[in-house]
Parts: sequence; structure tokens; C-alpha cells
Amino acid sequence: MAEHPAYPVGLRLAGRRVVVIGGGQVAQRRLPALIAAGAEIVLISPSATPSVDAMAETGEIRWERRRYEDGDLAEAWYALVATRDREANDRASAEAERERIWCVRADDAAAATAWTPATGRVEGVTVAVLSGNDPRRSAAVRDAVVEGLRDGSLTAARPHTPGVSLVGGGPGDPDLITVRGRRLLAEADVVIADRLGPRDLLDELPPHVEVIDAAKIPYGRYMAQEAINNALIEHAKAGKAVVRLKGGDPYVFGRGMEELQALAEAGITCTVVPGISSSISVPGAVGIPVTHRGVAHEFTVVSGHVGPEDPRSLVDWASLAKLTGTLVILMGVDKIGSIAEALVRHGKPAGTPVAVIQEGTTAAQRRVDATLETVGDTVRAAEVRPPAVIVIGEVVTVLDPGARPGTSA
Repeated sequence: MAEHPAYPVGLRLAGRRVVVIGGGQVAQRRLPALIAAGAEIVLISPSATPSVDAMAETGEIRWERRRYEDGDLAEAWYALVATRDREANDRASAEAERERIWCVRADDAAAATAWTPATGRVEGVTVAVLSGNDPRRSAAVRDAVVEGLRDGSLTAARPHTPGVSLVGGGPGDPDLITVRGRRLLAEADVVIADRLGPRDLLDELPPHVEVIDAAKIPYGRYMAQEAINNALIEHAKAGKAVVRLKGGDPYVFGRGMEELQALAEAGITCTVVPGISSSISVPGAVGIPVTHRGVAHEFTVVSGHVGPEDPRSLVDWASLAKLTGTLVILMGVDKIGSIAEALVRHGKPAGTPVAVIQEGTTAAQRRVDATLETVGDTVRAAEVRPPAVIVIGEVVTVLDPGARPGTSA
């Protein structure tokens, strides 16, 4: 059999009996795909890993808590043999051979009648790779193909889908955009990008893609946001696949809902792709957890783009001052002095630790530490500029300075 390559085929197992013998790590890895395929799975094993046990508890598989016995493969369409008992594996494999049931053996690929390929799935496409008895090579090839399809570096024919995608680009590092967001960028005809989006990704776009800086859209008689909405609608109605690339997440102070509403009113199809919010990821990048056992059981994210004394502010600063958890402020660099004063005035201790992280997750990232009493002067002296994330609370000092990742003062 080693002289002949395996014949690749896709098994349709929905509603069909599949027998898995052995409840260890191999079964734990293989069962989710069999469950997703809709198979009626019977697990035969005296024990199982906690994850496999959970699958049985939720009814995804039926678990018979015993050793393999002759006849267990009756009426099965497919079998996976994965125990540490060589003799039991041989007997199960022999039964599968007699009953003409395709059988995978985890302990002896050469003795099996079927091999499990290294698989990956991308937007409805299944990639399956076999390389004989070299599973590492199979996995490496699979990973390369899947990653290429996801990020667009490996082109594949796709139906052109006009419409708009609101894509959260993450905090700034181009590697922190979601897989789906990166794929949609690779398929776009037009990209309307915010200043705080992951700019490095724009250099990877094909030459035919029109990249529009949202900050430079001519406003004329329109307000800035209305002009952006109109640009999205105009390009989508022209039959283009449009990506609105935003920093962080579209719905975290990103005006994503305003754009979605405008598109809906215009009858434009819209897809929303969440992004990693800077409110969590930027503190994490410099070693600050927004929650920590015994320190903070909550965190609150607020906008600081208008100060506490501004009548337009919707933030209840007096209530925030009474909270014991972590306070994360976005867009508050130029107002942090008045914000700190308001928090102290309403009862927050003046010595509460504060960290200001400028351009988090990028090569220009830097962290400045202070307290509520000193943060206004410290930010001015350090010439901190937006974008920056401000973290207030005891979590700021959880990690020793020497252990902090990626920081510079």
C-alpha cells in the first residue's frame, strides 16, 4: 500500500454512525470535526479527557464507558481507533477490514485503511492535505494555504460582492486585525481608512484598489461624518466592494452605528467585522490587565473627548469616582488634567495610579506613569500626544516595572 498514494475523498457523515475507540488526546482533537460533520458518534472507552467528557455531557457524542469488544463497529460508516492497547487496536482494525469500514489508526498509519488529512476551513472552503506518513509536512502545507487564502496573498476566484464592510482594524499593529478583516481588505475595490487604522496594511493592497483617507474627504456643505457616509454609499452603489477601515472596534467610539444606519437607509448591504478594542489591548501590551483577581473585578471604558465641566458630556464622573475597579479613558489626553481633578473632587484618592500609553502596539509605543494628582502635569511635561489610552486604578502597578513588556519612558 505504501507504493500508492491515498485517494482523496470528502466523506459526508451527517446522520451516519461513526465509532471512535479511545477517549484520549487523539479523540479530543478529532471529535470536533466529526461533530461538525453531523455524524452520529459513539465513543467506546473506559475513560476520557475532560474535554471529551464534556462533549458526552452536552449530548454531542454517546459515550459507552468500557473497552472495545468485537462487533462494536457494526453498521458504522467510519471508525477511528486511538487507544494505547495495541492488541485492541489490531482487533478493531481487523473488524473494520472484515466489515469494509474505512478505519483510521492513530498508532499505526501503515496498518490503517484511511488517513486523516491536515485540514483547515476558510469561508466555506475546506483545505485537506495528505503527505504520506509525514503529518508535520501536511500541517505546514495546510497552514500556508489557509493563511494565504485568509490574508489574500493566495488568490482564489470569489464572486464579486458589492457592498460595504465596516472593519475594525485593531489598536494599530497590523498583525492584530482579525482574519476576516484582513481577507475583506484583500478583496476590496475601495478602502476608506481612518487615521487610526492599521496603516501598514494599506501598503499590501493591490495597485487597483482605491484608498481614500477619510480625513481628506471634501466636506463642502456636509459635516465630516455625513460626507464619509455619502462616500460609502456612492462607491457601493457603483458596484464596488468597499471596506471602511477603522481603528479598534467600529462600535467603540468609532461611529460605526451611524454609518450602518446611513447605509441601511440607502439600501446598501453591510457587514460588520468586530475589531480588538484599544481599551483592552493597549493596556495589555504594556503589562496592564484591566481586571485582576483580588485587585479589580470590573473595568469601565469612557470617552474623554469632552471634559467633565462641558455640558455636552454624558459621563457621570461623580459615580465613576466611587467605583473600585479600573477606569479606561479613550480620547482624553488633552482633558486628562480636568478629568483627574474631577475624579479627586468626587472622592477618588489623589494617589491612585495612572498609566498613559501612547500609540500602543506600534513601534512608537511608550508608557508614562503618574497618579491622579500628577497626571496632568506629567502628560504635559512628557509631551504625550494622541492617540493614547489612559488607565486609572491599582491594576497599573500589578506588574513589577522590570517585567513590563514593550515599554519605554
